[in-house]
Amino acid sequence: MSVRELVVLGTSSAVPTPRRNHNGYFLRFDGHGVLVDPGEGTQLQMRRAGVSAHDITRILITHFHGDHCLGLPGVIQRIARDGVTHPVYCAYPAQGAHYFDRLRHASAFGDTDAIRPQPLCGEAAACGGDADLQVSARALDHSIACYGYRLAEPDGWTMLPDLLARRGITGPDAGRLKTRGHVTAPDGRRVELAECARPRRGQVVAFVFDTAPCAAAEELARGADLLVIEATYTASEAALAAAYGHLTAPQAGAIAAAAGAKALVLTHFSERYEPAEAPRFAAEAAAAGFTGPITVAADLDRVTLPPRRR
Repeated sequence: MSVRELVVLGTSSAVPTPRRNHNGYFLRFDGHGVLVDPGEGTQLQMRRAGVSAHDITRILITHFHGDHCLGLPGVIQRIARDGVTHPVYCAYPAQGAHYFDRLRHASAFGDTDAIRPQPLCGEAAACGGDADLQVSARALDHSIACYGYRLAEPDGWTMLPDLLARRGITGPDAGRLKTRGHVTAPDGRRVELAECARPRRGQVVAFVFDTAPCAAAEELARGADLLVIEATYTASEAALAAAYGHLTAPQAGAIAAAAGAKALVLTHFSERYEPAEAPRFAAEAAAAGFTGPITVAADLDRVTLPPRRR
């Protein structure tokens, strides 16, 4: 059975706390395992969450501030140590390539050729991916080169058994209809896919970290089924957010609302806030206009993707 869920490995920003590890997010999406921003301590958090090196198919680095990348050496060395043989594509800002190289070879270990670097350039970049999950990136507004990521499943079709039966389409022919777009019915008539199915929108997950409010953040989040976004500060610290290129909870909620996101996960909290203050973040995001479900992330949370939209 396929699994689509976000595993939260860490939710703190620059400074980890006794209750919040540095950033780290693992997206299970059917056969894909996408690790986003492995901060310090990610390898241990993976063990606690039951995520293995073999589960990782892709690593996405938004930027090279330490809370978003200092766990990368341990993760890569674990991939090597555990003998992962499938390719693990690793996207990151090309302007930080020297940091990637230092982290990639931070200490002595038996290296691996499983890691496939993907340096990103420009305002928008395609990160490749597979036919069933495409990855794209857009440059955000931060103090150093920083990208947000959008993972999109292609649109598809939901087969309708009653309509298939009415046209005499059964067994392997139903599969061929979905694959080819048409088949010949037993009575010799050509049957088109649209006669027996309805369009199904592909699911979208977006990650937006470390940015001032900007058009690119909203574009990444457009129509996302799940938007994972920083809310480093509450509204009372808006001046700090502006000074350091971060979002407040109301700004995160406003971006989600304007983009039409379906569900919102707030994370990347300043060390000044205790987990008990989580309701404050949710309330401020909702007050900014977001009416969907809001998760104020805690370490080791698991957030299931919302049901597919029809």
